[in-house]
Amino acid sequence: MNILIKNGHIIDPANKVDGKFDLLVADGKIAKLGKPGSLPSNGAEVIDAAGKLIVPGLIDMHVHLREPGYEYKETIATGTAAARAGGFTAVCCMPNTNPVNDSRSVTEFILSQAAKDGAARVLPIGAITKGSKGEELAEMGELHDAGCVGISDDGRPVMSAAVMRRAMEYSKIFDIAVISHCEEASLADKGVMNEGFVSTELGLRGIPNAAEDVMTGRDILLAELTGARLHICHVSTAGSVRLIREAKQRGVKVTAETCPHYFTLTEDAVRGYNTMAKMNPPLRTFEDVAAIKQGLKDGTLDVIATDHAPHALDEKSGEFDAAPFGIVGLETAVGLSLKLVQEGVLTMSQLIERMSAAPARIIKSAGGTLSAGAVADITIIDPDVEWTVDASQFKSRSKNTPFGGWKLKGRAVQTIVGGRL
Repeated sequence: MNILIKNGHIIDPANKVDGKFDLLVADGKIAKLGKPGSLPSNGAEVIDAAGKLIVPGLIDMHVHLREPGYEYKETIATGTAAARAGGFTAVCCMPNTNPVNDSRSVTEFILSQAAKDGAARVLPIGAITKGSKGEELAEMGELHDAGCVGISDDGRPVMSAAVMRRAMEYSKIFDIAVISHCEEASLADKGVMNEGFVSTELGLRGIPNAAEDVMTGRDILLAELTGARLHICHVSTAGSVRLIREAKQRGVKVTAETCPHYFTLTEDAVRGYNTMAKMNPPLRTFEDVAAIKQGLKDGTLDVIATDHAPHALDEKSGEFDAAPFGIVGLETAVGLSLKLVQEGVLTMSQLIERMSAAPARIIKSAGGTLSAGAVADITIIDPDVEWTVDASQFKSRSKNTPFGGWKLKGRAVQTIVGGRL
């Protein structure tokens, strides 16, 4: 299928393109950019994108697709349908499945299911350790050869500094990022929300900022020691932002992500024992939110990811202490992230870069660009459409969001994967 996208505003940060152009897609690839009206359709399907943004297909570096093992929460089919509905053409799926993605066979199963049922590209992340138990390194070469684009024990911290050091040393052989869940477990100590005034008021066990900051600092020092590429997951604290900023200034190979809920919500969202606002790391304070926004603004935080973590309604409906951590995020990410542009925190080009080119660079994906000859992964965004979040309409199998009923401005309206509408 050939597609001609006309009258839109193209933003392609990788090529420093920001202006009104027409875009021709031919045989699943980007064929040509041209001035408005300069490209003949020649039988191509025409999309009028007047008033809309045409950007490289968005890439989510941090998603839990739950398959294999937890298909009642999400499947590769429903998760990628949610991704595509949210404007993402590719997602990196974390390995905390059942069985854990610590072997070639599990990676190949995920890719096979994605080829059969996937509505978006699926890029597996392999486990750092066998069973994500933090004890013995997984077969990193086998995982990389099978198609994993990074390694992580996300959901569990690698508590042993020696094991993490070895993982970083081995990762250099394959030039893949070590994606770290930064949590010092003995400090987190079965906490269920941010430690502070609100946790005291609600009588809930708190997780201090230091639980994240201590492990962020440790892994930065190990990356400095080994020269490995370190990527820090779901940054939520001002302290972690400061440590990452200082490390970058020293030349450490560290990148980092945050999520829309960490620059949108604070611990106050937990009031009323709202389990939909229970996540790990937890929602923090206004000061932390301000630091996250500054980190995005100055480039300390490279990526906006969702940490899409679906859970069944009956799991989230119990008492707060027993409810699982996590929220779904694929279908609200664009609307929430556009608030950063509306508030003047980021330019539109900076926002798109943090959701496309930057993740592509970190995982060494071919996506994140509208260069001629590139695969035609394209997201079309209407920045002005106003809509209300209705979880019952989500493509995701799970509906656990704290944003139900929110009115947002801007969303993805069309997602093209490999030239397919």
